Amino acid sequence: MGTTITGWGSALPDKVVTNADFASYLDTSDTWIVERTGIRERRFGGSTAGLAEQAARVALECAERDPATISYLLLATTTPDWTIPATSSALHAALGCGGGAFDLNAACAGFVYALVVADSLCRTTPGTNALVIGSDTLSRVTDQRDRATAVLFGDGAGAVVVEHAPGESLIVAHDLGVDGSAVPILNAPIGGTIYMEGREVYRRAVRAELNSITAVLEKSGLGPEDLALFVPHQANVRIIEAVNERLGIPMEKTAIVLDRTGNTSAASIPFALCEAAGEGRIKAGDLVLLSGFGAGMTWASAIIRWGVAGPQA
Repeated sequence: MGTTITGWGSALPDKVVTNADFASYLDTSDTWIVERTGIRERRFGGSTAGLAEQAARVALECAERDPATISYLLLATTTPDWTIPATSSALHAALGCGGGAFDLNAACAGFVYALVVADSLCRTTPGTNALVIGSDTLSRVTDQRDRATAVLFGDGAGAVVVEHAPGESLIVAHDLGVDGSAVPILNAPIGGTIYMEGREVYRRAVRAELNSITAVLEKSGLGPEDLALFVPHQANVRIIEAVNERLGIPMEKTAIVLDRTGNTSAASIPFALCEAAGEGRIKAGDLVLLSGFGAGMTWASAIIRWGVAGPQA
């Protein structure tokens, strides 16, 4: 037996923050930011649970699924609204979900981690399903006076509904990992703001993502030419370009949203996936590569088989 995605949805706050807004009080410019990151604007506002609820409601409607029938709610986030309890508890109540709920923190790789877990939970038991959400509000933990980090991060959410289904599984192959020695180069202590050693993060991120993608391609017996779409973590377009060049994946087969969202951590991959699905860039049976990296340093890659039963654009 297998699994499939039956619905998707995303959400962004209303407040748009442009590069010009930062240039008005920081020693930076639109040109400087775009050349180094590819980011032109990002969104600020809302709570992690609030954005997650918006995205989840769209995904549930797309899947034609009553929230009370949900078996599992998985919230990938690195910016919970509370220390105690899990943010997924409040989200579960707001949505009126059934079943269990829990948070998962694997930083920017969190959504792929959660998707792999959801696939495992639903694959072997008929009638089960999972609401998988990536939601982060990084503006709350970013020093807006720090030029090295302020321009990079934004807030947002993306969600999918995974259901048990006959046939093949959603996850064709996956690779999850972490290198805890990298904690000092990207972190935010409790009550503090994000600290990042940009050059070292770039170096390690490219290496980690390349190794992880190579691992899933080898496990699946597939090559880059077999992929319909690559959905990378939306941290920096230069990282995406470097990975694509070394793997031989053309940019036109890559989902890019960071120019409008910035780095939204666990929300970045599901948001980009949802946009691609809504635009009809993927169809039933297509193979899609998801790959992310984040603080920790965590990494996660998965090749999924797209098989949405919901509406196509």
